[in-house]
Amino acid sequence: MSAQRDRGQAAVEFAIALPLVAVLVLGIVQVIVVARDQIAIELAAREGARAAAVAAAPASAAETAARAATTLRPISIETTSSATTVTVTVSHDSATTVPLIGPFVGDVRLTASVTMRREPP
Repeated sequence: MSAQRDRGQAAVEFAIALPLVAVLVLGIVQVIVVARDQIAIELAAREGARAAAVAAAPASAAETAARAATTLRPISIETTSSATTVTVTVSHDSATTVPLIGPFVGDVRLTASVTMRREPP
């Protein structure tokens, strides 16, 4: 008789656990998407600084190289140069679009800044 009362217990436990597991998996996916975007922004800043370090016009060289390095749009690129260094800062608002997680987290502002020594053009 006891076995008859326990029928369906696994299905009930599965029904209770499934939403929690699904939310956890979607949260992990959202973290991975933001991490991917951060790596792309860092690459764009590095490429922009590398191009600006050897260019006669650092701002335009950084802009061109940073935009070519990533497909993320829109990105904001700021270039600051002195006699010896050039700093490129790239920013992007990463949209949190994963279902169930995105609306609760909101967009994440990603920023990367790279400074390199200027070389004569």
